[in-house]
Amino acid sequence: MSSINGPLKIAILDDYQNIAREMADWSALEGRATVRVFNDHLADPDRVVERLLPFDVVCVIRERTPLPRAIIERLPRLKLIASTAFRNASIDVAAAAEHGVAVAHTGYDSSPTIELTWALILASARNIAGENGSLRSGGWQRTIGDGLRGKILGILGLGNIGSEVARIGLALGMEVIAWSQNLTPEKAEAQGVRLASKDALFREADIVTIHLVLSHRTRGLVGAAELAAMKPSARLVNTSRGPIVDEAALVEALRERRIAGAAIDVFDVEPLPLDHPYRSLDNVLATPHIGYVSRELYRTFYRDTVKNIATWLDQRAATASRSED
Repeated sequence: MSSINGPLKIAILDDYQNIAREMADWSALEGRATVRVFNDHLADPDRVVERLLPFDVVCVIRERTPLPRAIIERLPRLKLIASTAFRNASIDVAAAAEHGVAVAHTGYDSSPTIELTWALILASARNIAGENGSLRSGGWQRTIGDGLRGKILGILGLGNIGSEVARIGLALGMEVIAWSQNLTPEKAEAQGVRLASKDALFREADIVTIHLVLSHRTRGLVGAAELAAMKPSARLVNTSRGPIVDEAALVEALRERRIAGAAIDVFDVEPLPLDHPYRSLDNVLATPHIGYVSRELYRTFYRDTVKNIATWLDQRAATASRSED
């Protein structure tokens, strides 16, 4: 174990853009800890353990590198997991507690995800990526886009994100319907939204957008039956979590062009495998889980991470001082 008085070792994982050091002032930890940044992603648990064995503190972006019991219990030096956002379902908190590992979280703002949701809806409806590719290769107008005014926006989940997505849809002149297991007519009406049954939502909506937390109740919620109920002109948007949608069923529906398209920011396996159909289907607009990837939110993530580590170090030092008295 590291000495309280000596510098501890901190690992920052999955810093894909290599910006963690730019987003916060890490000098508050100088002399107390050394920091190493890893820009690549490791999926194999054995390689993750091998990488993390020398470190006392591990900084994770929510759900990029999972830290289940099988990994935590093999890291005897680990004392703090510093995670972004206010929850991280990919950390086994119980296992961490059993092994004396503290878990700290940061602030969060859902605005970037709301904004990306609408970027995907608009880009899919107007085929922005395809038209841009055509223009860059010397072409001109190739497709006819779909307008949104007067169309039906179907929202799965009318929580903090879903309600804001609804508000923008209403501002664009769309009719908005919503469903979730706990949504009541009164809650929907308060947002200017009509409560629909799940079946009706998939039948009626021109755009179906998902804003639910992944859980045992929502895993596979959108499957073959739901996709079959959608209009041939309808589009599915997912900026929530990949496993909420039956990926194989969606790929089949897109290949057979039973729906107009899908706009997807989240996947069952991330980073997305190189041979995945989403990378080649021409009716898919896919982005690499960038819903939360904004400069402003990254500043919140990493500034709060530095504060959390500094606070934890102060608490350790205070505890050590009391034990010496």
